[in-house]
Amino acid sequence: MALFRSRTATGAGILATVLLVLIFGNQIFTEWVDRHSDGSTVWGFFLRMLAWPRWWISPHDGSGNAARELLANDLRALLLILFVALVLAVSAKTVAGGGGAVVVGWAALIFGAALAAFTTAFIIADPTMLGALNAAAAASGYGLFVGWIVGIAVAAGKKAD
Repeated sequence: MALFRSRTATGAGILATVLLVLIFGNQIFTEWVDRHSDGSTVWGFFLRMLAWPRWWISPHDGSGNAARELLANDLRALLLILFVALVLAVSAKTVAGGGGAVVVGWAALIFGAALAAFTTAFIIADPTMLGALNAAAAASGYGLFVGWIVGIAVAAGKKAD
């Protein structure tokens, strides 16, 4: 298959990020996690981390705050993918592969998530700089606990280069 042989480390990292956002950030999965997982268990903690870059089809009610939250969440998911792509495009070519590629992919998700959260924190009602910094800190936790998946994809893509 020529498609798989032409895969790059950057493309593999972007694909992994897109899949994480589409599979675990959709409204059906995130609502299920909110209802059925316990954040005080390891499994519940990890499920809630996976559901961080939420994107929705419709707001949960008809208020203006819900519409701003919908816009912020959807834009956050898109910016996460964009920022990870930018970090990987700049840095993935500098590593030879192996552990270095895993770290680059992992760091790309940490930085991409923090930047996306910080940027979109100003869309919600009553935004503050402290709220944006707290959102970026929480989002970097997503990158820390989920970024290894992107790191492995980058390493696998680097091996295929």
